[in-house]
Amino acid sequence: MTINVFHYLLRNDYENILDIAFRTRRLERTFNAAAGLRKTYGERMAKVIMMRMAVLKAARNISSVPATPPERRHLLRGDRDEQFAVDLVHPHRLVFEATHTLLPRRADGGIDIERVTSITILDVIDYH
Repeated sequence: MTINVFHYLLRNDYENILDIAFRTRRLERTFNAAAGLRKTYGERMAKVIMMRMAVLKAARNISSVPATPPERRHLLRGDRDEQFAVDLVHPHRLVFEATHTLLPRRADGGIDIERVTSITILDVIDYH
């Protein structure tokens, strides 16, 4: 019996990556074209957004996104409670949230970031 190793590796890679959606179709179109990012956010910001998206696309879950600079994944509070952000060009952040029907929780009630495998990109914003 012959096993197609290439197919198996591809299938496993796709099964274990972070599922990324966008809050609006307009945001999705902007993020899926380098020219759209440059037009909307400028050259420098577009380059940083593309780098952060590459990190998110390669992650198996959000715990795989570094909590140290330059990405600095962090949990937000206040009116953005239970949303996450990664740093862009200061002071802007790429804001996203977990999109599970039931958020995976730790025993203390916090979000279990190792089990968050689906996110929605909400915005690029300076919320400070």
